[in-house]
Amino acid sequence: MDLDVFVTAHRPEWDRLDFLLRRGRHLTGAEADELVALYQRTATHLSLIQSTAPDPMLIGRLTQLVARARSVVTGTRRAGWRDAARFLYAGFPAAVYRSRHWWIPTALLSVLVAALIGWWISAHPEVQSAIAAPEDLRRMTRPGGEYEAYYSSHPAASFAAQVWTNNAQAAAMCLVLGAFLCFPVIWILFLNMLNLGVGIGLMSSAGRLDTFLGLVLPHGLLELTAVFVAAGTGLRLGWTLIDPGPFTRRTALAQQGRAAVGMAIGLALILFISGLIEGFVTPSGLPTWARITIGVVSEVAFLAYVYVLGGRAARAGETGDVESADQSAQLPTAA
Repeated sequence: MDLDVFVTAHRPEWDRLDFLLRRGRHLTGAEADELVALYQRTATHLSLIQSTAPDPMLIGRLTQLVARARSVVTGTRRAGWRDAARFLYAGFPAAVYRSRHWWIPTALLSVLVAALIGWWISAHPEVQSAIAAPEDLRRMTRPGGEYEAYYSSHPAASFAAQVWTNNAQAAAMCLVLGAFLCFPVIWILFLNMLNLGVGIGLMSSAGRLDTFLGLVLPHGLLELTAVFVAAGTGLRLGWTLIDPGPFTRRTALAQQGRAAVGMAIGLALILFISGLIEGFVTPSGLPTWARITIGVVSEVAFLAYVYVLGGRAARAGETGDVESADQSAQLPTAA
């Protein structure tokens, strides 16, 4: 394509679009229709120039022109309670449902790793000795020891807030660091499973695995599920850089990134519920079976929320991304 000829042929259209944009709200009906048509043509021109004859200055001017025109054509919209409700009953559960092929294998593999670490520590006294001195191990695993006292070491409200903050940070790191080709997410997940495996191994070697599980399961089922969802989403985000599918890497990463931001907000709410259980239920005087039942009910409720509401929304076309009107304009791809 001869760029000079192309610019000479279409510059009047660009200048006309710029003129109409400057007029703002004083457009007639015919001029408004003309602005929409010029916006669409200019977006196509920009795509052609980007793909066949990239010129930085011209691309910069047309990009700015297209962005201004889009803001006029689509208008602006403020988020409200309706958007929040839509996010909770459709957007977030649909995003979790659509990413299930990532977080379910992540969860299964992670639990397996934690179980293997726990078995390895429990079956090898020399490994236990490498972790801590025998008297320290007894202090941690004895009745009323550090593993049990941890959950009642602070007032319930402050403890729940602290737990929620820590878990939300871990989930956010999994979501954000997934863009770095997945490796940071795998490392964060491994550290979490290592901590869990150490607890399983040490308490099992002391013959108190049932006590440990009675302390972990009430809040841990929901908490770990949220961490697995975050990790799976982060891994999916990282894989997008390797295989963006039918989109450009920039477009695919933008789509997955927006969904990940929404996922972070939703998971923060789930982890808040988990933090409340850990702060108020886990250290309570309820029987072990009652505490575990609360944890199982909360987990089942979350999975039903994802598979019923999320599955229905996903089948209806919901992706967890922002609405199309709020997305950046996707320029046509030149043939």
